[in-house]
Amino acid sequence: MLKDIITPKKVLFASDAHTELRGQLSRSRGATLVSGNLTGNSRQDISGISARVYKNGTYGFSSMAEYSPEAAEAVLRAATENAEFMDKHVNKGKPALPAVACGKQTLQNDIPDIEQKLYVDFAKSIDGYVSSKYKNLVSRTIAAREDSMEKLLCVSNGFDSHTCLQRSYLYVILNAETNNGVPVELFHAFGGEGGFGVNFQNPESLYSEIDALYERLMQKREGIYADAGEKTVVLGGMMTGMLAHEAVGHTVEADLVLGGSVAGPNLNKQVASELVSLTDFANTAFGEKAPLPVYVDDEGVKATDAKIIENGMLVGYMNNRESAQHFGMTPCGNARAWAFSDEPLIRMRNTAILPGKDKLEDIIASVDDGYYLIDSSNGQADTTGEFMFGVSMGYEIKNGKLGRALLDTTISGVAFNMLKTVDMVSDTVTWASSGVCGKKQPMPVGMGGPALRCKVMIGGR
Repeated sequence: MLKDIITPKKVLFASDAHTELRGQLSRSRGATLVSGNLTGNSRQDISGISARVYKNGTYGFSSMAEYSPEAAEAVLRAATENAEFMDKHVNKGKPALPAVACGKQTLQNDIPDIEQKLYVDFAKSIDGYVSSKYKNLVSRTIAAREDSMEKLLCVSNGFDSHTCLQRSYLYVILNAETNNGVPVELFHAFGGEGGFGVNFQNPESLYSEIDALYERLMQKREGIYADAGEKTVVLGGMMTGMLAHEAVGHTVEADLVLGGSVAGPNLNKQVASELVSLTDFANTAFGEKAPLPVYVDDEGVKATDAKIIENGMLVGYMNNRESAQHFGMTPCGNARAWAFSDEPLIRMRNTAILPGKDKLEDIIASVDDGYYLIDSSNGQADTTGEFMFGVSMGYEIKNGKLGRALLDTTISGVAFNMLKTVDMVSDTVTWASSGVCGKKQPMPVGMGGPALRCKVMIGGR
């Protein structure tokens, strides 16, 4: 755990500029087995300190790979000098950043750490179960992972904080082949917020879900290709989460709006069906803790929910302090930095489409000829909202009933157009939080949503 050497340095903050001083310890742990062979066994700790100073519209930034009082003073001096230099030569002449609520956020939980052997042993236990029970696999991968970002932050105005975002997962990847030799693969990520030793205590608790994963893989092994074209589909919650993050979320990050994203000219306009609402949640969602809770961002703004789409209307963006001032909005705590040496960028936290009133079984029953698309293997989108997502698991729907499994396919479209076709929304939300968003810096994020009935282009053979 980081010792607080940050707070005493607030007396050195310049009186005529906004200053952020951040110390950080980032940890990663992991072990990987491929078909029973240990191919990865890693343990890493990276710590350092950074300072950022805002003056008249320009920033000065400095960082050092050392966590000490001397390093804190050095980066403060350098960042202040950089801000003064930039102000002198760029001369933007902007006003000071608006004041935000002030306070102190203390560490929510202890930060447990376990010995490396436990990652290896747990992965071996799961691998032993899979290898002994399932004989139709070409290969298998079991990966145990934990990462955390512990941060101490002091700011001129806002919330001083000591926070830690820790998460851990077990990835199970199963590979088989069709009778024609076509490779098929499925994976599942178990886990979420918290340390590995807390989330994974008993391998047997995962067996039933691994059995279900294998069963779906065997169905996919006998699967068919989708018929290409515009189809009525039911997107499962994981697919909806991918859509919320990639195809909508990035377009409403205010820095990308300023860069010309499709969200710019669509503020306060209808961009989706009235059944669709979307929020970037800070730390709670639907009465429960969000998958990866954020309480204070790296600019010292207390994290609150950012409402993006309400009943189909685009009502807001995700901002940092500076973009919120530009757009006349309230910052909600979306400025986040990955490493101690990174400056905060506007990032998502837990982005999800809100649930509706329909039951999933009723949505499926309403489709005469279409597809139920469950899991995504990958996804990409650009600032126009145009997207293409890989579909790794799905089923055909015939006369309101699920049919054969699908082999890998893709869906594509323009988000704001596709969302206008949504006419049914399920009453439950599925979350995913095991990946990272790759906007310039990696960043842990949560994404989720209910099942949606809509029209979308689907790829064929």
